[in-house]
Amino acid sequence: MNPRDKLQMAYELAFFPPCAHRLWNTIKKDPSINKQELIDLVDMALMLHQALPESGYASLRALKRLAFYQASSRPFHMVTFLKNIRKKLAGQDSVMSYTLPGKMVRDIGLPTFSHKAVRE
Repeated sequence: MNPRDKLQMAYELAFFPPCAHRLWNTIKKDPSINKQELIDLVDMALMLHQALPESGYASLRALKRLAFYQASSRPFHMVTFLKNIRKKLAGQDSVMSYTLPGKMVRDIGLPTFSHKAVRE
């Protein structure tokens, strides 16, 4: 997987609740998965919830989008959920800095998050 795809997956895991739930179900059902790759992905997703950088980011639009994603994910308790996934995989919390690396701020779109339309 190339770095762009990995970053896309980290954004989806960090800010798209169905993706995090799919990962949780996969971990529960399949104990033979590659845990180290998943730990790295969860760590990236947790980093995306850290304070925004002052410099080194791609664009102001990307920074605003990331801030919007962070604010929109708060009601879903995504940070706690990701920390619980990491504990399940590694048995411990990760130790991280307080600021997100600027290179991780990209203008990445997420899938549409909504309930399916009910047809009458």
